[in-house]
Amino acid sequence: MNSDAKEYFWRRMKKKDIALTEKLLSGIEYEYVSACGRFLNRDESKDSVWLLTKKSGGVSSLIVNSRSTVIPVLRGVKILPDLRFFKGFLRSKKIHSIQGIKNEVLILEEAVKKFGLYPEDTYDYDLMSLEGKQKAGNAEQRIEKKEKINIGGRLFDIILRTPGLSDLDAVAPLRAAYEKEEVIPKGSDFYPAASRVNIAKIIAGGRILVSEIEGRIVGKINVSSVSFTRFMVGGVYVHPDFRGCGIASLMASVFINALLSEGKGISLFVKKTNTAARRLYLRLGFKIQNDYRISYY
Repeated sequence: MNSDAKEYFWRRMKKKDIALTEKLLSGIEYEYVSACGRFLNRDESKDSVWLLTKKSGGVSSLIVNSRSTVIPVLRGVKILPDLRFFKGFLRSKKIHSIQGIKNEVLILEEAVKKFGLYPEDTYDYDLMSLEGKQKAGNAEQRIEKKEKINIGGRLFDIILRTPGLSDLDAVAPLRAAYEKEEVIPKGSDFYPAASRVNIAKIIAGGRILVSEIEGRIVGKINVSSVSFTRFMVGGVYVHPDFRGCGIASLMASVFINALLSEGKGISLFVKKTNTAARRLYLRLGFKIQNDYRISYY
């Protein structure tokens, strides 16, 4: 393809293409778990998938546009044909971010500069993976576990449990703090109502764990996306007053083991600068799979 880009063209995915696209993605899920999750949970009225198709037939690559997040699935393609369809993106909505395998994000970054799009912030991550057990257990099991934890030389009971919507008022501030600290680029607006709706959906989905000390919820971890055969874990956050006590490690261990018992694999991405988190996940058995990048616009 790289020698004759004129043989290829972009077109929007239609209903007749869904089965083919799903088959393609499921075969490369291990590398493109974020794109797979976005594809499976897309909103047909708002999101779109663009296919790079050869004139003689067949899909070479694709781009997922989900809630203003653009994820390239280039599968080794290094030179992109005409991206004029991006003008339609820009007329209808602003692109918030481009994310995915780092070298593919860099290719798309360069391609969209001709439309005046330049990233304001970029963050590099390790994409990590851990494989599930052979036999699946009960799906969406509720967790309730009590442990001891040392805080400032004193032992406290810490309860690790699956929260319900009655906990929303306690969990929402942790979600908001997580988004401000780990997700939203500097200088960008934060929308409390949208953050609250997002965490409410996560709680309703059931795949979330919180840590509670003396009746106060101080930490959380959750599944951020579900792909064909994998969970994407994210949203790990501990209140600053309780950091350095091993709460994140305890939450991750309990939550990830519960997910693994469902028979799916687990993927996540962690900032390369977050040495403590990288050590934690490596200790839990995760392997570094690839370089991942998020560029904000």
